[in-house]
Amino acid sequence: MTTLYLFGSAAPPVFGMPTVIADAKSRGFDVCLGLTPTAGRWLAAQRDALERLTGHPVRTDYKVPGEPDDWPKADVIAFAPATFNSLNSWALGLSHDFVVGVVAEGMGKGIPIVTMPCLNAAYARHRQFQRSIEELNLMGVSVLYGERGFVPNEPGQGRPAEYPWHLVLDEAERMAGATS
Repeated sequence: MTTLYLFGSAAPPVFGMPTVIADAKSRGFDVCLGLTPTAGRWLAAQRDALERLTGHPVRTDYKVPGEPDDWPKADVIAFAPATFNSLNSWALGLSHDFVVGVVAEGMGKGIPIVTMPCLNAAYARHRQFQRSIEELNLMGVSVLYGERGFVPNEPGQGRPAEYPWHLVLDEAERMAGATS
């Protein structure tokens, strides 16, 4: 079975994780769910159900050094939704959150990684965001943004139910198959 680390940050589509996990499992993935601290707070009421669904602990924090890892090694990582803050931190190598640290290190380990942003058009117009997308692409991350992924809406006009989760899982499946 292929192990998928599914990571999410605090954007409204993160509330769809139960459906996304079920879809990923139907595709043959063993799913380990990691969340930024804020996303973890947003999904706190669902944590037990998410752990039952994945069969693994939901993680929001680094483990203590020397503590055994409860997760199997990742074959592929999908980071979605990835917010403005998470993407910029990742591209700059600022690993203050567990999931950002894992994807930053995962690139160096050669783990295939796909990400899809979720932010409004005002954030997307920030120059650092465009630089971060370019930097992640240069480092081999598959960034699903624009015509081939997420297209930002103007502030206040988000449509979280239309977040194209299937594109993330399709790309994770493609990447996992390419490394088999």
